[in-house]
Amino acid sequence: IFAVPYLTKTSFGERNISSYAVSRDYHLFFASLFDELLSKLKNKFPEHKFVAFTDHSPIDEINAAAKSGLGVIGKNHLLITEKYSSYIFLGEIITDAVLPSFATEIGSCLNCGKCMDLCPANIYGVECISAITQKKGELSEKEKEIIRATSCAWGCDKCQEICPHTIKAIKNETIFSRVEFFNENLTPNIKSTDIDEMSKGDFSSRAYSWRGKNTIKRNLEILERKEI
Repeated sequence: IFAVPYLTKTSFGERNISSYAVSRDYHLFFASLFDELLSKLKNKFPEHKFVAFTDHSPIDEINAAAKSGLGVIGKNHLLITEKYSSYIFLGEIITDAVLPSFATEIGSCLNCGKCMDLCPANIYGVECISAITQKKGELSEKEKEIIRATSCAWGCDKCQEICPHTIKAIKNETIFSRVEFFNENLTPNIKSTDIDEMSKGDFSSRAYSWRGKNTIKRNLEILERKEI
């Protein structure tokens, strides 16, 4: 199991979507990476089987990553690494080969509670801001107001931004990714008209595409009406 950093100065700067969605969909990165790795593994070890996952995994990725020593688990239930804080994607390769492994105890973050205390969901009395931006159909007036107040049309990064681990990683200048994929084709700010003008291929390459054009376009129009 491994962690891949994705944050860039562009995706951490002024934007109206979550940092992880500024670049192209990370699933495309992992698809290419796994094609290369699995091909090499199967050629070198034909007697064994290898399968790869990111997100839709048969194991608890965060717990597995923490047990492997990649990081600790924060109060926001994200894996926090020393170099990149929680701005990472997890991937893993599962095999039937018997390999030596040494599980560590799962560590916790600093337990400062800032991510919980300053979570917009707690402030507005809802379950999750990110979940609201991903809802299909018509939103309630309260949900629309929350999107306007947070100025984010997709996702929510507040718990990561205010985390002391993030602040430390920025200070140490380790947090930004050097992975080429996450430094290309960046769109930190988008408009509803941009969604209309995207080709089917361009739109499908974005992390917010799985909910369809109507969902992200609705959220952007809510923000644009706020600006007017």
